Amino acid sequence: MRVIFAGTPDTAVPSLRAVLRSRHDVVAVLTRPDAPAGRGRRLTPSPVAMTGTESGLEVLKPDRPRDPAFVARLTELAPDCVAVVAYGALIPPAALDVPKHGWVNLHFSVLPAWRGAAPVQHAILAGDDVTGASTFRIEEGLDTGPVYGVVTEPIHPTDTSGDLLGRLAWSGAQLLVATLDGIDDGTLRPQPQSAQGVSWAPKLTVADAQIDWTAPALRVDRLVRACTPLPGAWTTFRGQRLRVGPVRLDADVTTLAPGEVQAGRHEVRVGTGSHAALLGDLQPPGKQPMPAADWARGARLAAAERLGR
Repeated sequence: MRVIFAGTPDTAVPSLRAVLRSRHDVVAVLTRPDAPAGRGRRLTPSPVAMTGTESGLEVLKPDRPRDPAFVARLTELAPDCVAVVAYGALIPPAALDVPKHGWVNLHFSVLPAWRGAAPVQHAILAGDDVTGASTFRIEEGLDTGPVYGVVTEPIHPTDTSGDLLGRLAWSGAQLLVATLDGIDDGTLRPQPQSAQGVSWAPKLTVADAQIDWTAPALRVDRLVRACTPLPGAWTTFRGQRLRVGPVRLDADVTTLAPGEVQAGRHEVRVGTGSHAALLGDLQPPGKQPMPAADWARGARLAAAERLGR
């Protein structure tokens, strides 16, 4: 089939490379416009744009997929299918109708669970044991289209969203190629999603990533892992923001008040609404991440000092 690949972040690159290695003919890449990045905030192409350029492909970067010039170019390219992985914009009906096999999206959950922008983060936040990836045909509703195929992936107790998304990006790429093969062969038909088990996964904001130390330790652990690497879990210390990496639970210590810090020579504990958590890496403003014990030595903690203040 003639395929256009639509995607933007690093997560989409394994799928683009897998489709490029497949029997299908990738005729162009569709991605979001260049965006400011780095300390200099220079306009930088997306990872998918860079991969497409390296592969000698035409790279389309419309401000909006509803732009008439983009729809016209899409029509000229005459794709049989558009494969989508984390493109980052809603597709209008005028564009959805162009390829005869539609737009096929790889979504990182087992639909209908966790429809939306942050399915992996919400699966960790909810304490799910298993998640996965689904391929489905895009329609006007948000992640509501009929499903072609599914793979599953266990969620390990220490998984961050970055860890889990890295595994799903690889297994999902294989699923996407298998889906394109099945569509091309005429052996695969999408099945409607169940009306049961629908859940929603909106994007996690910086405000969502603030740690509430009065919450149980398990909730704190899930929030930090769900927000690692992005948007990054954080708290305050002496009125300044402090970024917090994954923690470990310490059920033996229940005497610390929520947010109270106890620094030892090699470990730093903090109280929660249940038992203590052992801090991992911390990142003070303007500095690189560092082990919690190093941070504590530099901060010269006073007795019963607390995070979240």
